[in-house]
Amino acid sequence: MIVFNILLLIAGVFITVSLIYSSVKLGISPMPSSKKAYNTMMTLVNETGMGSITDLGSGWGNIVIPIAKKYPQRQVIGYELSLLPWLTSTLLKKLLGLKNLTLYRQNFYNADLSGASVLVCYLYPQAMDKIKNKLLLEQTTVDFIISNNFALPSCQPYKVLQLDDFYQSPIYLYKIDKKRDESPLPSYPNHH
Repeated sequence: MIVFNILLLIAGVFITVSLIYSSVKLGISPMPSSKKAYNTMMTLVNETGMGSITDLGSGWGNIVIPIAKKYPQRQVIGYELSLLPWLTSTLLKKLLGLKNLTLYRQNFYNADLSGASVLVCYLYPQAMDKIKNKLLLEQTTVDFIISNNFALPSCQPYKVLQLDDFYQSPIYLYKIDKKRDESPLPSYPNHH
């Protein structure tokens, strides 16, 4: 019994240290979306065609795994830098036999998003700004961005759905216009 308690304590310390380290390194802790946000994001995924879906910061897998289960014909990719959430979602992927799901323990800022059709994310304002800049600098095939709670800076969403929760949290759907000459991202009109 003492050995079990020691192993449990070591596991608890490892989990705590891992989460604290990842949170400090990334500037944010792995935070899962609420059930209402998850359901709304899944509804919006229905409007994105048949291309690949990439979850930026896939965390514990609470969105990327159900998306892979619901859309077995679509390639689903998740990027997560925090060790424990990545291990958890990788284990779930294997247990569920999700052959269409690829999970990378990698910083998505350094990832090649050139083949992505849909980006799904629950990040924070500075990360959304970095994503916008990444998309402006790189040649990508991104058609849609679905974001929980945080807008893409100075971009006009195609659709905004308000959750029926305490904060009236927004879920944004951005449709990327590939025909525009200047910027593919939809921007807010200038008000001078």
